[in-house]
Amino acid sequence: MPQRTANTVVVICGPTASGKSRLALALALRMNGAVINADSMQVYRGLEVLTAQPDAAARAGAPHRLYGILDAADPCSAGRWRAMAVAEIDRARGRGLAPIVAGGTGLYLKALMEGIAPVPPIPAEVRARVRARHAALGDAAFHAELAARDPAGAGAVRASDPQRMIRAMEVIEATGRPLAAWQAEAAEGGPALAFRVVLLDPPRPWLHAAIAARFDRMVAAGALEEVRALAGRRLDSALPAMKALGVRELMAACRGEATPAAAAARAKAASRAYARRQGTWFRRQIITDYRYQEQFSELLCEKILSEIL
Repeated sequence: MPQRTANTVVVICGPTASGKSRLALALALRMNGAVINADSMQVYRGLEVLTAQPDAAARAGAPHRLYGILDAADPCSAGRWRAMAVAEIDRARGRGLAPIVAGGTGLYLKALMEGIAPVPPIPAEVRARVRARHAALGDAAFHAELAARDPAGAGAVRASDPQRMIRAMEVIEATGRPLAAWQAEAAEGGPALAFRVVLLDPPRPWLHAAIAARFDRMVAAGALEEVRALAGRRLDSALPAMKALGVRELMAACRGEATPAAAAARAKAASRAYARRQGTWFRRQIITDYRYQEQFSELLCEKILSEIL
């Protein structure tokens, strides 16, 4: 395994509810470290409970960065997150803290470790125009319009994925080139850092039970109230924050279209499906130094710490 140096960043990844936050905190306490969020939903304020952001006790134990820093109306992207993460890594190192990046958003982690395609910034007026067009047309018609402008891009994204459709349309509208053309170019180089990657990949039955138990705790801790407040803002449904696990299901409960129990059951099912996709993605896309396939526990945490420190 690679030796840890002054430039080493520990990366903890894995599916939702696999124990990443607990391991990151334990590691930060042992290493005098700072935990840097790599979860695309945990960057948003107002969804602290539903996105399982570290609580006050965890934040008191070690610095936690990039959690709850953006308003739900302010969309984040892999490129934007990468710039913020690099700044936080530099800041941690400047303070003598070991940077520990933890999260389940694979594209964010890949952007950090491998660099990102150099797509020019999208002007605000183009972004607004494309989003208004999507709102006016709806998913299916917007997808058809994208197919006319960028057949390959439309073929790579489902009509049920407005965030990616809008991104593809923004790029071709602003630059005249499809997103795939930009992605085919050499990615901008990553920072001069070394990475030690830990993958938590627990057994599926244990993970499913952990997802269900955590969602029940979220509801008891106020997740439904968070979603009710978000619904009251009437934000664009295509915004990334509106895609957080559980938002759609709990909004249905807020509108009286589903019972809280039915909404919770659907949210748990969606979370299980998402966890399966995450696990597959990490195993195929991320080169890991350590992979742990056991269920997360205090005993496993101690084992991991002894092996990677």
